[in-house]
Amino acid sequence: MKKIIIIFTFLILSCSTTKLSKTESENLKTEFTEMYKIDQIAQAGKPNGEFKNYPLENWHKFKDSVFTKNKNRVEYLFKKYGYLGINEIGKNACNVFWILVQHSDKFPEFQRNVLKSMKKELKKGNANPDNYALLLDRVNVNSGEKQNFATQVDYRLNGQAKPKIGLIDSLNIDKRRIEYGLKPLKDYLNQMTEMHFEMNKEYFAKKGIAKPNLYN
Repeated sequence: MKKIIIIFTFLILSCSTTKLSKTESENLKTEFTEMYKIDQIAQAGKPNGEFKNYPLENWHKFKDSVFTKNKNRVEYLFKKYGYLGINEIGKNACNVFWILVQHSDKFPEFQRNVLKSMKKELKKGNANPDNYALLLDRVNVNSGEKQNFATQVDYRLNGQAKPKIGLIDSLNIDKRRIEYGLKPLKDYLNQMTEMHFEMNKEYFAKKGIAKPNLYN
């Protein structure tokens, strides 16, 4: 009996996380601001900012190093403190925490672990519903599965955005999207189409495409 109690106590302690202090919370907000800046540079489709003259090979190595470094740091914090939600670091920093996880595509198991924790926090109002929807779709697509919310897109040759792989339930997609704070699918796909067009204007001009191909 004594042995069982010792083992049970060990399991509880090994699964517990450290409570985040106010000072640590403020420090993380500052740190996440800097991590976000670098993440957005790396997330761009081509070299930009101070890296605009990078050869493509070096650029891809830089991108990989940024996403890996950010993932390692965020995973350490996740293991130490658990899910860093709105209550712990505020809405803005919580959003950055999610973005860094969202961009950790080379580490699907880590993404799934955060997603499970995020689902629990969502029920407590400690996570953003739209962020959860985006991460769920990301995890599904990375696993070759259909999406719930159609947030992950590919592009047709004419530049028009379309959902990757497919949808679990296309009939109720807008109802589900709105429940999680997302705009209707047509509006979202048109937004992504416009962004894709602006980022690749020269390419589309060479193909004789002068404006985004939007859904009516």
